[in-house]
Amino acid sequence: MALKIVKFIFFGNYFIGLLAIALTLESTIQLKLPFNSLAYYALVVLAPIVYYTYAYMGVNKLTRTTNPRTQWYIDHRQFVKSSQWFLSIICIALLGYLLWTHMAALLSLPLVYWFAGIAILLIALLYYGLLPAYFFNLNLRNTGWLKPFIIGFIWACTANVLPLLMLRLENNTMEITSTIWIWLFVKNWMFCTVNAIMFDLKDYEIDANKELKTFAVQFGLTKTIFYILIPLLCIGMCSLLVYTHIQHFPPLTILFNFIPFLLTLIVAYSMIKKKEILFYLIVIDGLILVKALCGIAGGVL
Repeated sequence: MALKIVKFIFFGNYFIGLLAIALTLESTIQLKLPFNSLAYYALVVLAPIVYYTYAYMGVNKLTRTTNPRTQWYIDHRQFVKSSQWFLSIICIALLGYLLWTHMAALLSLPLVYWFAGIAILLIALLYYGLLPAYFFNLNLRNTGWLKPFIIGFIWACTANVLPLLMLRLENNTMEITSTIWIWLFVKNWMFCTVNAIMFDLKDYEIDANKELKTFAVQFGLTKTIFYILIPLLCIGMCSLLVYTHIQHFPPLTILFNFIPFLLTLIVAYSMIKKKEILFYLIVIDGLILVKALCGIAGGVL
């Protein structure tokens, strides 16, 4: 029974919704901004669930697979289909409510906000190749080594850009001019990019058969870990120490922000041995939750 619940939460992408709201709250607290509305937070939780589940909507009972996650979607295809429709309707309703309620503020938004919102939406659509082929025939999921950077960018925008856009609509919060916003955005981008590269390790054989040039396919598992993941994490930790020293962050805040990088370094090293898919979903995605919680703790203290 416990295993079924775990599979439901992680295979069904419900944990992804928790990660989205955790990263959003981390950014808000660290920047000392007002909180967004409950309607927006509900959208932040539900939209990623719908978005990530879309990739599995094409599976059917005739699909042959040894992937336990894909098999879960085959076994629960009717529930997933109904849930996807239900959650999509709620997301559309929430988005419509937010736009209608703040229509006047939306129409008077500066161009930079419009540009940011449209750019994020465009990248999100291109990730699945959802735009008409005659308009823009590109699927960013098939871009190999570029894919993890795109995933990291979308997550960073979710945590650091969209909340600011909504605050501008909801209470006309002034723009952020502090360098800490840039640092937080880059930190989220790089941390989630490393996380996505670690995830690509589980799809090494599948991506190799598809000739998809991910880091793992091009360099192999061991070289990806030692020549890409670990160096990126070390650079991130050094950058963290330098920036926090320049900004005169208190030691406890530095420690809390340092912990997720250290844990990710340990997990990256442990991935030399092949892991089960639930390891990737629980432990690797769990690192993002740990990062958010540590960031919140550091911001509060």
